[in-house]
Amino acid sequence: MSKQFAIIGMGRFGSSVARTLYEMDYEVMGIDEDEEKINENIQYVTHAVAADSTDERALKEIGIRNFDVVVVSIGADIQASILTTLILKEMGVKKIVAKAQNERHGQVLYKVGADRVVFPERDMGVRVAHNLISANVLDFIELAEDYSVAEVVVAPTMVGKDLRQLDVRARYGVNVIAIKSGEQFNISPRPDDVIQHNDVLVVIGHNRDLKEFEEKA
Repeated sequence: MSKQFAIIGMGRFGSSVARTLYEMDYEVMGIDEDEEKINENIQYVTHAVAADSTDERALKEIGIRNFDVVVVSIGADIQASILTTLILKEMGVKKIVAKAQNERHGQVLYKVGADRVVFPERDMGVRVAHNLISANVLDFIELAEDYSVAEVVVAPTMVGKDLRQLDVRARYGVNVIAIKSGEQFNISPRPDDVIQHNDVLVVIGHNRDLKEFEEKA
């Protein structure tokens, strides 16, 4: 049986998560105390409920414990976000993913029971900044405080060379974990794989090393 998701807070972030999961054929319940937001998204979720997520009784009536993952994507109301996460934890929800406005908010969410905290605005800012530094950087995802994954368009000087010749691990301290060639995705590149024009290297490493690679790639 596929996973079931509940999204609490159907603003821009929550509705985007809900719609993406729904289009991937997962069962998704959208929850928001604003009936207008529920009506706007009713066609993009399996079930839609208008309810106050800080009301434990309302969450019990919904059957929130039956969902595999509950995403708390409440927007500006930090107090409601924290209280909802705490209630979900106390009710025994299997996995709680919560959206945070800032680092301090994120720390509190972890303390009250969130299994994972996401920072949509911060993460998007990081991605845009890296794209501004180098037009070759298509995407940038932080894995931890000092380590990330980046998608980098190959430089003309790389075309026609294989990974062994490029030896980016020795030169820059980063590892190539995949090569994107158009619609093809090579998830386990070999040392003798040759780089083609417009290929994209997916690399992982320390942020300091990635920065040097981005600037010189």
